[in-house]
Amino acid sequence: MLRGIFRTKNLDDILASAQEEGHKLKRTLGPINVTLLGIGAIIGAGIFATVGTAAAGDAARPGAGPSLMVSFCITAIVCAFTALCYAEMAAMVPISGSAYTYSYATLGELVAWIIGWDLILEYAIGNVAVAISWANYFRSFIHDAFGIDIPQWLSTDFRTARKIPGLIESAPHILGVPIVFNLLALGIVMLITIVLVWGIKESAQFNAVMVGIKILVLLFFITIALYFVSPSKMAVNWQPFQPNGWGGTLAGAAVVFFAYIGFDAVSTVAEETKNPSRDLPIGIIASLVICTVFYVVVAAVFTGLIPYHELVRRLSTEQAEPLTMALNHVAPNANWASAIVAFGSVIAHTAVLLVFQLGQPRIFFSIARDGLLPPVFAKVHPKYKTPHVTTILTGVIVGLFAAVMSIDEMVDLTNIGTLFAFVLVCVGITILRHKDPNRHRPFRVPLGAWFLPMLGAVSCLFLMYYLPPSSWWRFVAWLMIGLSVYLSYSYTHSAIGATLGRPRVTPGWLALLALGSFLIAVGLLVLPHNMGLAELRNQFSSGFAEGKQTIIAVGSIGIGFALSAIAAIVGMTRKTAD
Repeated sequence: MLRGIFRTKNLDDILASAQEEGHKLKRTLGPINVTLLGIGAIIGAGIFATVGTAAAGDAARPGAGPSLMVSFCITAIVCAFTALCYAEMAAMVPISGSAYTYSYATLGELVAWIIGWDLILEYAIGNVAVAISWANYFRSFIHDAFGIDIPQWLSTDFRTARKIPGLIESAPHILGVPIVFNLLALGIVMLITIVLVWGIKESAQFNAVMVGIKILVLLFFITIALYFVSPSKMAVNWQPFQPNGWGGTLAGAAVVFFAYIGFDAVSTVAEETKNPSRDLPIGIIASLVICTVFYVVVAAVFTGLIPYHELVRRLSTEQAEPLTMALNHVAPNANWASAIVAFGSVIAHTAVLLVFQLGQPRIFFSIARDGLLPPVFAKVHPKYKTPHVTTILTGVIVGLFAAVMSIDEMVDLTNIGTLFAFVLVCVGITILRHKDPNRHRPFRVPLGAWFLPMLGAVSCLFLMYYLPPSSWWRFVAWLMIGLSVYLSYSYTHSAIGATLGRPRVTPGWLALLALGSFLIAVGLLVLPHNMGLAELRNQFSSGFAEGKQTIIAVGSIGIGFALSAIAAIVGMTRKTAD
């Protein structure tokens, strides 16, 4: 019914499109720049924020305790399988589209669109969470270092503000409406956007400075911790090593996966790397190895500073700033040390914002170059040679969302989107090895086309299993929204579609199918995610007064499926597409 939706794009055509005048990026980065970009993306909110929750656990997950060290190793191994696959793809197809481009070459247009849409969860939605976390740390740092209190109504979203007693009442009001938004998160995103439009070389230099600072801060944390607590005392606090068994260790691995997100962002600068076939594998693998060493050492020191039985008694707000909490536990009067670590966290968050904000526009850029998004998204700045339109667009969207959204559920949603992208890249390696075995591969995943790629895909699916069900509901809804966009615009504007004779204007039946997909997504988002099937059935049968949310959700899903079925029948009848 739909013509050529699984048609792959020839690798030679993909490489040729990157050389078209007006769509060509400037190659200025070397292996050190690329490695530092990887470290800049990886060491950030994860190590400075997730280790507390991962070690202590919460209502939904058991804590890893001192076995957090093993959790980091498990996640590193999972990421290593995928990193090798990314390295082979990036060296063979040095294009800025990352997993989107690789999927287009191996799995076809529709899958490529899905993965490109999915990557928005990793880069854009993930950056919303990082920007909000940055604002929290920056506010704490300014207070601890300089005694300045930034008003909470200028550094908090409305949903969170409602949970803070007296904040809504004390905020300024205009026509009776309280003014509450996260100006700090919006401001840092806008600043990063300006730097990225300025130029890739300048962005890389800015990142290199921040990477140096945050590595020094982590070394400071390790050194000062060893000064206050001897290694023998730390060894005592490592008992029991697995307070919740392997269940806690594996749950911790799923949580700290967020700390590893970013090594794949290196592949988005492929078109701006001097020698991508050499530099990209070096950058991807080296950044992962260096960060893993830091993570394991920091986890060992953190769990050695504060024993597990003490950690679980701490508030979740304290666990959200784990390194400063651990220092305050062993040296409550060393405020200067906590201030330095807090400063390092601010810098680390800034570096992650920079690299992720760099990656997302280049995904949009590559998608637009293939015709799946409007051509304005594929423009390059005549002076700076950066994709300025998509960079500014991404900055505005991320900044506005960061100003008003809560950080709740952002991490899990980012994790599931990223893991899904990793699965497709791993599968793509196996497909491309058999589909195009003679193509030159400057870097190859060792041990053949099946073993390590399939281990990578299975291990990523394993971590996805440990994510909460609500993440799956939202993930499917997000993909349905993406399908709606593809059907209503991308299908008829695709560059490959033009060669296959697709209609240039979206037919009515296809627009109806897109509307059906969108209504299904709305229903999935509205549906209460904390209820089982029996509870949802009871809510639905209890009447509109009590089960309004469930009834609206089920109704939207039902109408969506009905419209999709009608559209499919009309499409087959008219034979608009094969």
